[in-house]
Amino acid sequence: MYYIAVESSFSAAHFLRGYQGKCEKLHGHRFKVVARLRLSGLNEIGLAYDFSDLKRQLGEILGRYDHSCLNDIEPFDRISPSSENIAATVYQQLLPNFPSADVIDSVEVWESPESCAVYKPG
Repeated sequence: MYYIAVESSFSAAHFLRGYQGKCEKLHGHRFKVVARLRLSGLNEIGLAYDFSDLKRQLGEILGRYDHSCLNDIEPFDRISPSSENIAATVYQQLLPNFPSADVIDSVEVWESPESCAVYKPG
């Protein structure tokens, strides 16, 4: 089994509805996002998946969020823009790029150097 990952980031503001603490107020992060794939084989030139393709796919998703207030963007206008929900949303948005859902191993969202949430299906 091969695992490959790419990392990208975006800057955005958000607030956590009903949080009962300082994160309930509008604040910002430089979110780091890691998308990890799980593949069983290599192609004819020895790649499990092209890093450039995965980085482009992730960048297209994150570009929608960069320099915005996440609470104003679907689906975060309805659900809390927590790191957990961001990770699950990015996972769902990556799915159409792959023939099988089990190719995406996980999506990590770091909101600080010390804090991250990981979405791993199943």
